[in-house]
Amino acid sequence: MRTLIVLALAGLGAQLVDGSLGMAYGVTSTTLLLAAGTNPAAASATVHLAEIGTTLASGVAHWRFRNVDWRLVVRVGVPGAIGAFAGATVLSGLAAELARPVMAGILIALGLYVLVRFTLAGLPTGNLGKPLRKRFLSPLGLVAGFVDATGGGGWGPVANSTILASGRLEPRKVIGSISTSEFAVTVAASAGFLVGLGTEGVDLSWAGALLVGGAIAAPFAAWLVRHVPPRVLGSGVGGLIIVTNAKTLLDGGLLPFGGAGTTAVYVTLFAVWMSALAYSVRAHRRTRARENEVARSRLRDREEQSEGAATG
Repeated sequence: MRTLIVLALAGLGAQLVDGSLGMAYGVTSTTLLLAAGTNPAAASATVHLAEIGTTLASGVAHWRFRNVDWRLVVRVGVPGAIGAFAGATVLSGLAAELARPVMAGILIALGLYVLVRFTLAGLPTGNLGKPLRKRFLSPLGLVAGFVDATGGGGWGPVANSTILASGRLEPRKVIGSISTSEFAVTVAASAGFLVGLGTEGVDLSWAGALLVGGAIAAPFAAWLVRHVPPRVLGSGVGGLIIVTNAKTLLDGGLLPFGGAGTTAVYVTLFAVWMSALAYSVRAHRRTRARENEVARSRLRDREEQSEGAATG
């Protein structure tokens, strides 16, 4: 019972992060299951079974808060489901240890780009409103779905970071749409695991505990993403991608750092992330102050014009 309660709390926390930043539910939950001794394929299968419910709840919540662009959901979700099914069937008979470091490196590069761009320049607006092309979204969905199934998570980091970097859609719409489309990805991945594994090694009670915690957090996360400033949200997403995927490289011994060196790297990354967030918050407040001052100035001008017209 204690294990189930811990898993439910982990699912709640993971979904709160995932629903508000568009990523990390799978990574967080899979890491916990692997630490408990579950093999990679069974861990990913368990998490994806739980995500069927959490992504459905998250999608409904984001829809209610108007965070969803349905064209994006369809264009990235359908190929994502195909990629997820393929990845699940591959992982069922093959370990993903060799692919993880490569993908982690790619994701860190994307995360760094998003972090720097949002922190220093705020929301990219040069391409805002321009359409996201199908020839761009279809390959993205295939790759993100495949990575998600083979790595136990990755749909959010790959899809969100790439679309955010394009600057064509505001962050809350990106996160809401990618979270909603993840339902199709998790259903397809779960089907692939059931074909490849059956129910062997998949603990349905663990999946249920993760599901309950995630479903409780989904509406709060959807509300949060609507009210967090885009600049701060972008910095949060970028930092989360970097820290999460750096863990893959550091824990796997793929970087030349010992125990103390690894700790120093973690501390440095978190310090940079928190500094970027603090900078974004300050920049957002300055921007809001300028906007408020401009609005007050315009109001004063209109009042003076009205008074002049009345006296004239």
